[in-house]
Amino acid sequence: MKYFRKFSASQTSCFTVLSLILAFSYPVDGDGTFQSYNSKERKRFEASSISNIRHLNEIEDDTEEVKVSTARNNFHTTKSGPYFPNWPSLDSRLLPKWYDESKIGIFIHWGVFSALGFNGAWFWECWREGHKDCVDFAKKNFKPNFTYQEIAPEFTAEFFNSSDWADLFRRSGARYVVLTTKHHEGFTLWPSKTAFGWNANDVGPHRDLVGELSRAIRNHSSLRFGVYHSLYEWYNPLYLDDKQNNFKTNQFVRFKTMPELYELVETYQPDVVWSDGDWEAPDTYWNSTEFLAWLYNDSPVKETVVTNDRWGLGTMCKHGGFNTCADRYNPGVLQPKKWENCMTLDKYAWSFRKNTNFEDYLTPEELITTIERLLQMGEWLGLHGEAIYSTVPWTFQNDTATANVWYTANPHMSRVYAIMTKWPENCERTIILGAVDGKRVSVVTMLGGYKDHLKFEDLGDKSGVRVELPAPDEIKSKWAWVIVLQMV
Repeated sequence: MKYFRKFSASQTSCFTVLSLILAFSYPVDGDGTFQSYNSKERKRFEASSISNIRHLNEIEDDTEEVKVSTARNNFHTTKSGPYFPNWPSLDSRLLPKWYDESKIGIFIHWGVFSALGFNGAWFWECWREGHKDCVDFAKKNFKPNFTYQEIAPEFTAEFFNSSDWADLFRRSGARYVVLTTKHHEGFTLWPSKTAFGWNANDVGPHRDLVGELSRAIRNHSSLRFGVYHSLYEWYNPLYLDDKQNNFKTNQFVRFKTMPELYELVETYQPDVVWSDGDWEAPDTYWNSTEFLAWLYNDSPVKETVVTNDRWGLGTMCKHGGFNTCADRYNPGVLQPKKWENCMTLDKYAWSFRKNTNFEDYLTPEELITTIERLLQMGEWLGLHGEAIYSTVPWTFQNDTATANVWYTANPHMSRVYAIMTKWPENCERTIILGAVDGKRVSVVTMLGGYKDHLKFEDLGDKSGVRVELPAPDEIKSKWAWVIVLQMV
């Protein structure tokens, strides 16, 4: 019987553990006043060492016309607070300007599960719950009485170079990076005081992976660094005891979850706190509002931090800084609140899988619709980033006359950007933009290295504008093309 089929997680390329984060839509301005909240009065949770057992404003290809109100200036800055530990107060906080303008980020799923490389990040749960594919894999590869903890020494990260990763992320055109500091298995990628013997400093890499990557991101790029953190752990005995008590007790939160969150924020000062693993218990069990009030009022990142919506049963798509709503969420229409689509290169898993089939990866055609692979994405954004970063939705999301044309706008520069995800059929050299009022257009140009002005014609009677395009080989772009309309 095999002990364990060795595979070092450090041998996986960056692409096998990455997800793209696409941040869309824009929150609505609002005003509000709140009661004062003195977070110094909050009771800090006592840390206890315990041994564990264990985001372009482009939407999917849908040609349905979507009309929205005229775009507003949504370059928000954070209100100064103070914020009270309840959802009406916390939800009134506006997103920091940097997140509103970033649009694209990178999500890294990395952990003990990467060394195994089967069934993604959920193998342990799949195996323990008796799912046939995972049970069969274990029988074939593990010795009798093998435990999941025995995989951790194989997670060596020996070829991990944080500077190389930071350089790749910078070249990709992404503006922020989020690392899974702890997934549902409970293994932390930093030397957590509450994960004795079950963290990357004590076993496996013997390194502070969170610290290394956060420093590299900040020293070698202008990207923002964020942390993913799972509130729950599948098989932590403290959590299982609380669950058995119908969450009337919260020993796991007091001695594990909250100490970890405070430690992460105070040690690494992340600009994103991406919470997960909340769905079995209400936010009152997790003490979410108390933590967020501290985060927004008194933490070292109170002015810059953004949070998601996974803070307890019933909070998803309702509370928090931005919506995620569901994995790979894409509502298809503009939303009143900022939202984020975490899409993976592997269609079926969030982390490296040795058993991935070629067809399991998104094809270039599928990826282009929401931006292609990392370096190609960086190449495209280098030429067309003006139409993506720091833009807002325009009056129309997509064109009324021509399919595969999507709009963004920069109200400060009085510009509208028409993004064509497909060149006109039969290599036509003209395109009709039915959503555009030709009387308001003064100059038409293209991004992608084409310097000349484009000829255009106002079709009148609200029929749009006809634009003459250059030959495709005169433009450096390969996957999508951007027409710039200077408005008056």
